[in-house]
Amino acid sequence: MTPIGAIGIGAIAGVVCYLSVVLVKARFGYDDSLDAFGVHGVGGALGILLVGFWATRAVNPTGLNGLFAHGGSTLVLHQIVAFLVVGVYSFVVSYVLLKIVDRLMGLRVSEHNENIGLDLTQHSESAYTLVG
Repeated sequence: MTPIGAIGIGAIAGVVCYLSVVLVKARFGYDDSLDAFGVHGVGGALGILLVGFWATRAVNPTGLNGLFAHGGSTLVLHQIVAFLVVGVYSFVVSYVLLKIVDRLMGLRVSEHNENIGLDLTQHSESAYTLVG
């Protein structure tokens, strides 16, 4: 894709990722302190899909033209299939690995340790202690 296409994807992804972090995370209340899902998950999925719109053979002669380069919907459909396959695979593998880790050692610390602070309870460091 051309630099204009990359700027278009970046502008759209910036707004959508911000809204995902602010609105979706607040709505569903999931624990993602680093906003990895809202930024990398949503941004990556959006990037995969938008490539189907802005790709051009002028930049990659062996590729396909996207929808905006008069390539029709072929590349968009390929990108949708790729998004679905990778999404399902990633979800299933992550779910299985998280279940294994949860059974072996647990995924969360106790509420008591969380309230005291992970710096103190997990790392024996005293930065920003909130509970005496």
